[in-house]
Amino acid sequence: MHSDVKGMDKFIIYKNTAGKALRGLWKRLFIRKVKGLFLVGKGVTVTHGSHIRCGRNVKFEDYAEIHGLCSEGLTFGDNVTISRGVMIRPSSYYGGDLGKGLVMGDHSSIGPYGYVGCSGKITIGSNVMLGPKCSLFAENHVFENTDATIKEQGVKQKGITIEDDCWIGSNTIILDGVTIGKGSVIAAGSVVSKDVPAYSVLIQKKPTEIRER
Repeated sequence: MHSDVKGMDKFIIYKNTAGKALRGLWKRLFIRKVKGLFLVGKGVTVTHGSHIRCGRNVKFEDYAEIHGLCSEGLTFGDNVTISRGVMIRPSSYYGGDLGKGLVMGDHSSIGPYGYVGCSGKITIGSNVMLGPKCSLFAENHVFENTDATIKEQGVKQKGITIEDDCWIGSNTIILDGVTIGKGSVIAAGSVVSKDVPAYSVLIQKKPTEIRER
């Protein structure tokens, strides 16, 4: 804790943390593996916990939703933070499809109100920071056949990889099939549809491209 935090502010932090630790003691009973301290905020929803593994000092903040049903599970490394209102969803709630899942490395975080659609495999390295309201979609609809509805044509799932030590700015959208190389910075509001080389800085100009199906 910062040395300038004193008195009542420090008390409030300790009180809130104690409440999260108590919730974590209860929630961990329904999770496949938790190695150490597990902090869980108010209103957190965790389903299919038998597919979830957590390292040490994992934090699920208030109103996060972690849906564990998937073929390869959800794995959170040490000191991972899933911020307020984040939704992690690999599969439908009713078992109509079965996604692959998510792996997050140590010291990585997903900012408030992010969406992680990990029906295709998503791998996030260590020391990765995703800002508020980022969205990852590891799936894409097939739409080439104009004689069938898009819904009838199904989906493709290539997966997404974000390598170590990346900073993903707020409101960024990362689409299926993308790899973001180590040490890269993605500007806020970007739409990432192609691979990003290691140690790049992506400044999105948002061009509009329209083509025939």
